[in-house]
Amino acid sequence: MTATPEPGATPHRLLLATDLSARCDRALDRAAQLADEWQAELVALNVLDPAASPDQTLAWLHGASEEQLLHVARRQLARDLAAAKVSATLCLARSEDAATAIRETAANTQSGLVVTGVSCNETLGRIFLGSTVENLARSLSQPLLVVRNRAHGLYRRILAATDFFEPSRHALLVATRFFPGREPILYHAHALAMSGLADASPHFGLCVGIEETECAAFLSATVLPEGTKVRPVVECGAIESTLTRYVREHDIDLVVMGSHGSGGLMSLLLGSTAAKLLDWLPCDTLLVREPTATA
Repeated sequence: MTATPEPGATPHRLLLATDLSARCDRALDRAAQLADEWQAELVALNVLDPAASPDQTLAWLHGASEEQLLHVARRQLARDLAAAKVSATLCLARSEDAATAIRETAANTQSGLVVTGVSCNETLGRIFLGSTVENLARSLSQPLLVVRNRAHGLYRRILAATDFFEPSRHALLVATRFFPGREPILYHAHALAMSGLADASPHFGLCVGIEETECAAFLSATVLPEGTKVRPVVECGAIESTLTRYVREHDIDLVVMGSHGSGGLMSLLLGSTAAKLLDWLPCDTLLVREPTATA
């Protein structure tokens, strides 16, 4: 059984997936902040894979048992959590497949959100094709929060990217329910096919007007929590460059994107575009998979 966020509710339990590297300290701090904001339980998971960690490989070659390696990992994880001043349940798993271990732990603990960081350690991986993070983005039922920046406070400036299909609608709803009281930006980038031509300027204005009309229709058909305000923004250009520029110029804290197994924004993006976006965006990213229909 896999947990998905209940409509209108914040998660009751968060899963922090950490490889114990320095970059995952940022994910730990953000997970602690969200657990405090939502009054949620925090579960911290380290997947032990000696083949992916040089010091663990060296210890293993010198005769360290699996239990000894787990003990060292548990001690470091407990020390990191103590420094963050947060109470958490510690979990360790022995696996050569980190993504599967994370998915199974998220399901077994009924976590409503998985939090991880951008790491140079290939266990969680830099965000390239085939990395653990992209594997999770494709297959995880729960929302996945990829943390890049330090947690200086609550997420205030939130942007939901949309292609006007249902997965991005669900992502917008999750964003407004996870972070009530904010005014999220609904962002759409329209790639103008004729933008490179000399006479493209009339088409530019026409296309923006059409996209703004479609954006308004998308919002009017979306049942948002009462009192929620959303600010639509439509720009022309490739989403990798336009969204990245917008995020940096407007100091966005969090970008939210929807995904579906074989359709939707992130499915289209989970190729070279996704690798660019997840690598280029100078902020944290929340990937939300549209829930599958149940019989």
